[in-house]
Amino acid sequence: MPPQQWRGKWSPSPECPSIPHMKITKIICQVLRVESVTEKTASCQDVALVRIVSDTGLEGIGEADASPEVVQAVIDAPFSHNIACGLRELLVGQDPLAIRRNWNRMYRGSMYFGRTSVTVAAMAAVDMALWDLAGKHYDAPIHQLLGGKQHDEIRAYASILFGADGNETADIGRRWVEAGYTAVKFGWEPMGTSEAVDIELAHGAREGLGDDAALLIDAGCVWDARTALRRAEAFAEFDVEWLEEPLHQADVDGYAWLRDRSPVPIAAGEGECGRESFRPLIDRHALDVYQVDLSRNGFTDAAYVRDRVEEIGARLCNHCYTSPITVAASAHWLSTCRDAFLIEDCVEDEPLRNELTLERVQAVDGMISVPDGPGLGVTLNEDFVQAHLVSESQ
Repeated sequence: MPPQQWRGKWSPSPECPSIPHMKITKIICQVLRVESVTEKTASCQDVALVRIVSDTGLEGIGEADASPEVVQAVIDAPFSHNIACGLRELLVGQDPLAIRRNWNRMYRGSMYFGRTSVTVAAMAAVDMALWDLAGKHYDAPIHQLLGGKQHDEIRAYASILFGADGNETADIGRRWVEAGYTAVKFGWEPMGTSEAVDIELAHGAREGLGDDAALLIDAGCVWDARTALRRAEAFAEFDVEWLEEPLHQADVDGYAWLRDRSPVPIAAGEGECGRESFRPLIDRHALDVYQVDLSRNGFTDAAYVRDRVEEIGARLCNHCYTSPITVAASAHWLSTCRDAFLIEDCVEDEPLRNELTLERVQAVDGMISVPDGPGLGVTLNEDFVQAHLVSESQ
């Protein structure tokens, strides 16, 4: 006799009562911006802040590192059809604790305009807020929900832009060593101007740091693979911990070629949004260090990337050049990584970096402690939010 087929909807019996679920009632997207945005490569001058509210009154917060107004449009977009829908339309009414299901719902519902770019960054902000809300619901830090931390604190590197020349770069290096950092990263312009300028900047950085501090160089996607190899060979004498983003982000073949030949470790990944974006780099073993930005990947896909990178024996680091929300998220995630060895600590003096939360998440004596409060473990400074609010949608 064939098994009885299930027909219709399940309904609970008195002996098996239904389990009440929370529901998402609001997804708020706030664009914040400092008073004067200057022309430089720094994403701590504005932010897309996402706040998710449940019918129990709990609120989770998250942020995306992308153009805030574009992120807001992804969240606000109305229903177009089943695979082209704004994130708010997809999630209001859903259970906020069903985090992976919500990720899949967003991914499926935005297939026609997402998959590996700003849509996934917007999803990351929502995902971060959902994990924060879940941590508050369970009265547990996010690292515990991710499987438990393996590090209580992580060595921080001061992340800062190059000076105008070698001498100014040396002065910057001395400043942050004196502030207690044992590792400093210099990045972006004027790196890539010429071979002479590039070597002058690297020499100045090492001079400023002295012999003991770790030197990291972020080229800012300025070279082709053969030029990058020549620079890596030249930089090797300065004992560089890694050379970051020497090539354009999409040049997976170039990264695989360079990584096999470079005398210094190659790092990249900060611009990748989600597992589909990271997969070609991981499959090709194209990097020595995979840099994951929680505000472009969320905890859900960052956990996938962590497991894949650990599987191939490479190293993991975070990328973070925004607010303490992502610093806290990075610390939670990185603390669950087996071989976490450095955490990026943006030291640019920007209000969003220092005042968006009541808690300051920054290195003390060169180390960042992993938050242990519920969820992200940080609290919004509501006065600061209102003072820098450009637009809000919900």
